[in-house]
Amino acid sequence: MATKANEGVIDFIWEGKDQKGEKNRGEITALTEAAARSELRKMGVRVLKVKPKPKPLFQKAPQPITTQDISVFARQIATMMQAGVPLVQSFDIIGKGHDNVSMGDMIMAIKADIEEGDTFAEALRKRPLYFDDLFCNLVAAGEQAGILETLLGKVAAYKEKSESMRKKVKKALTYPIAVLVVAFIVTAILLIFVVPVFDSMFKGFGKELPAFTQMVVKMSAWMQEDWWKVVGGVFAIVKIWGFVFVRSAEFRHAIDKALLQAPIFGQIIYKSALARFARTLGTMSAAGVPLVEALVSVAGACGNIIFYEAVMRMQVDISSGQRLQFAMEQAKMGSSGLFPNMMMQMVAIGEESGKVDSMLEKVADFYDEEVDNLVDNMSALMEPFIMVVLGTLIGGLIVAMYLPIFAMGEAVG
Repeated sequence: MATKANEGVIDFIWEGKDQKGEKNRGEITALTEAAARSELRKMGVRVLKVKPKPKPLFQKAPQPITTQDISVFARQIATMMQAGVPLVQSFDIIGKGHDNVSMGDMIMAIKADIEEGDTFAEALRKRPLYFDDLFCNLVAAGEQAGILETLLGKVAAYKEKSESMRKKVKKALTYPIAVLVVAFIVTAILLIFVVPVFDSMFKGFGKELPAFTQMVVKMSAWMQEDWWKVVGGVFAIVKIWGFVFVRSAEFRHAIDKALLQAPIFGQIIYKSALARFARTLGTMSAAGVPLVEALVSVAGACGNIIFYEAVMRMQVDISSGQRLQFAMEQAKMGSSGLFPNMMMQMVAIGEESGKVDSMLEKVADFYDEEVDNLVDNMSALMEPFIMVVLGTLIGGLIVAMYLPIFAMGEAVG
């Protein structure tokens, strides 16, 4: 009988009679109605009615599959294979009862593909949204060399460290943005709902308001009338940004270059890209993937179009016979070199000793630690900056509202 591990299956409700002539009803899963009827006949049921099971009116959206899910999956498969558990049985153990139903279904679908004759790598390549070229190439290399469990361990370690790096960079970028967004929302609420209350009270004073208070009152009046323009403008900017970013390579190039050159943030993005370059190339070199082939995956893993273009130029240079170190020296960002001298020296030592993979792992660990320190330092620096911004915005509004009250108190005194 078909199971939910297969993709495209449908739940059917059926009614029929068993071999004793008694009426029964139930549910069955199959690819088509004809397949469901055929399966029921094999079970000795004389089918009276089969129809698709109606979907609930308010159906909970399926839980998305995250990069964290893929990272954990790689580690689980690696651990089970190293413990001697067969690959197909490992899928059963991991997939059944998975916390993320969508991930569990995909694991069981991969298992079904392998049982139908696909290799593990071929089954993964059918799902490019979740398994990138690097993952698939390493699995394919492991299957061909008979060291799948070893390379799965390397894939798992790579995914875990890459996920950790991604979270660090995300934390560094989202924390100040989130605080500033909250500050903007609080300021808007004060302007739209609180300032008008004070304004109606000030109208009875019979005196001219201080210039700062007048400015805030005018800003409040504008926000009350035209708040929809602000919301619409923000929405339009976000949509236009996304539209242009997806369709314009020149725009992406300009943005990525600007991010690399930004103060503080630029160093975090730059060093995280160096760490991803070194770790990806080191992992693929350790797996025996040819350098020219590995650089395609490395280019995509860097996460920055400047690095992507530089690595693809390196691939052309290396395919024509250049050494990796010399190709890295030719990579430029503006008038300066893209790769630091320390990194190129480590690669040169690795090429001389035949240990490029271990040298690149050391480089990746070094830049991982650098990113850690930069994120911690930036967080420490951002806290007083954020306090100043919040104090200026919200404190300024409060002072503007109380200035007329203070002025009136002085006049009475």
